[in-house]
Amino acid sequence: MKKSIYLAMLIMAAPLLSLAQWPSNVTFAASKANDSVVVSGDLANGAVISDLSWAWSSSNACFVGFQAPKYQGNHVLFATSFPPRSIMTITVTPTDANGNLSIYGYMMGADDHRVVPDLPSCITCEADYKWDRPVKGKVQTSDRVIEFQNPTQNTYNIVIGVAAPGGVVSGQFNVKIKLKS
Repeated sequence: MKKSIYLAMLIMAAPLLSLAQWPSNVTFAASKANDSVVVSGDLANGAVISDLSWAWSSSNACFVGFQAPKYQGNHVLFATSFPPRSIMTITVTPTDANGNLSIYGYMMGADDHRVVPDLPSCITCEADYKWDRPVKGKVQTSDRVIEFQNPTQNTYNIVIGVAAPGGVVSGQFNVKIKLKS
């Protein structure tokens, strides 16, 4: 009986242990199977990351160096857990429809809690930002969207970064994390 109680307590405490491992500048957002979670943020609560070379490192391949100006403002970081056999779509929407935000997200092992710029490698990285010119047949809104797929039996961590161009240090937004299992 005691073993069952201890096991139940350990299972209930596991998500809290995961939260405790993230640095204080990362907001954890628990994803929900076949549902969406929305968290709010403000660039004013972030900080500039002066060294963006992690992003175009071949070990991360998040965005290319000539897109760096789109990420030279404040960065706000979020994290979530990515369960097995699921698809996660992350959408960032500024509260001001004219807001110019960029997004990136990277996937790493469930026990890995590294955050940029200290990211020597990741499993995969995705990014979205305002286009430099129109794309034929497409219309861009102020929403930025990235997607991850997990066909494995493993759970992963996803770190989401919301940033803006150089000099932009404030601006409110919502991050929507949609999980399809």
